[in-house]
Amino acid sequence: MRILIATDAWRPQVNGVVRSLESMSAAASELGARIDFVTPRDFNSMPMPTYPEIDLAFATPRAVKRRLDAGYDHVHIATEGPVGLAARACCIDQGRCFTTSYHTRFPEYVQARIGAPLSLTYALLRWFHNAGAGTMVSTQSLARELTERGFKRMLRWSRGVDHKTFSPDAAVELDLPRPIFLYAGRLAVEKNLDAFLSLDLPGTKLVAGDGPERARLEAQYPEARFVGMKTSQELAKLYASCDVFVFPSLTDTFGMVLLEAMACGAPVAAFPTPGPLDVVGTSGAGALDADLRKAALEALGIERDAAIAHARTFTWENSARQFIDAINLARGATTTKLAPSEQRDFAFRRTPIQP
Repeated sequence: MRILIATDAWRPQVNGVVRSLESMSAAASELGARIDFVTPRDFNSMPMPTYPEIDLAFATPRAVKRRLDAGYDHVHIATEGPVGLAARACCIDQGRCFTTSYHTRFPEYVQARIGAPLSLTYALLRWFHNAGAGTMVSTQSLARELTERGFKRMLRWSRGVDHKTFSPDAAVELDLPRPIFLYAGRLAVEKNLDAFLSLDLPGTKLVAGDGPERARLEAQYPEARFVGMKTSQELAKLYASCDVFVFPSLTDTFGMVLLEAMACGAPVAAFPTPGPLDVVGTSGAGALDADLRKAALEALGIERDAAIAHARTFTWENSARQFIDAINLARGATTTKLAPSEQRDFAFRRTPIQP
């Protein structure tokens, strides 16, 4: 099967969406699927205001059509940006079957940044996604939530982790007071970093990553250690060497960093929200609590082997199989014309999310 993925998230961005697409596509090739990408690099583009590492592409349906004419069996649209919109318009115009994926709680992000009403942005996203044969989401709880908001035809696509890179063997000696509580990710308002950095915790709060909130956070929390953007190999060393990985976000749909941290042996502390509830849940690999300080201190008592064992249930091969299966299911459902009463959650009813 030849698959074209249209995505606005691409290198040089460093985020979970890009890592997911690259890692899954590499694993899919081993399963006989050929995946190509149409990205902002294929068009003229400009940096996005306040997110300069993200390119806004001047994509058009006509330009995307030239790529589709290469003879792809299926189109998957990964993001709702200019590239995704152009691919959507092209597929609808040509009557092509396509699927989409919901990676980011964009309505909550927009509300956090500019106060836009959730009802408006969710209406726009329903318009975008419901035009396809199915929408891939990473967790059961997110599928349930989106279904309640009027999204249709939920499909499963979980994530994996590179166990060669993210391993307890990456541990190094950190010259910092222990226990060490680590956060890794983008430093932006939607990541809710204040909820972590304001906690009264012993030892050291360590922050890896960069973003528009870094200067404010460094000034407001001088006792925390900010170490900037890190490569995957450098992150693995931090994960394997810290005592607890703290994930304060309330808006992430999955949280790739949760898997990476656990694969390196770091127990997770997080709020009991979609993402952590599905990735960590009752596995014993972390502590979830509405009181994040309580969760962080509780996680100190979790055996590192428990985190490692749980992370090993997630692989990129499994993720790639789910992606291909979801496409086949969506294409079959489109062909067989499911009744409206069956369409709402057909994929999860038949193939519930598993790691």
